[in-house]
Amino acid sequence: MSVIELPARLEGDLVAPPGAPGIVLFAHGHGSSRHSPRNQAVAKALNDHDLATLLMDLHTEDEDHAELDTVVLTSRLLAAIDWVEAHEPVRRMKVGVFGASTGAAAALRAAAARPWTVAAVVTRGGSPDTATALEMVAAPTLLIAGELDPDVVSANQQALRQLGGPADLRVVLGATHLFPELGAMARVTELATDWFTTHLTHH
Repeated sequence: MSVIELPARLEGDLVAPPGAPGIVLFAHGHGSSRHSPRNQAVAKALNDHDLATLLMDLHTEDEDHAELDTVVLTSRLLAAIDWVEAHEPVRRMKVGVFGASTGAAAALRAAAARPWTVAAVVTRGGSPDTATALEMVAAPTLLIAGELDPDVVSANQQALRQLGGPADLRVVLGATHLFPELGAMARVTELATDWFTTHLTHH
């Protein structure tokens, strides 16, 4: 694992297995960081399937997480995508984005802004319906929500109807907002891994 410095004084943890065909960038929610055990579990599963991952902090240490809006998070995610496109050994890899909680909208906004670069998107929870230009998202997109989080399920259903590219919504049975229930995050990890390996490794 390499700790890299991204634009805007951000830090990220890059893991790039030899010969990886694709890389997944993580956009976390407010109050979280690249050290989130939930996102790290997904990243490890992707690494085990020979995909590279970039876990990032989309805020600096002296910033109030709650004051960072989706526009700021999106701009920093786009800067990270641009960094990936310019640096070895990841610059030739297919790019995927995993957005969690408030990072879900940022992930979709980034996919809309970089339709020629982002090849797959997965979101967990959040309010993806608040992302602008969903009809411009061409990348295959998987939305994941917890069954017992009805407002988020509804928001994801709305987003699903607006997305411009291939999309699916999977509801994890018995799961609430942060998927703390036994087996819930394992199911999220399985769904995300299947989606990214399908769309980032196949030609």
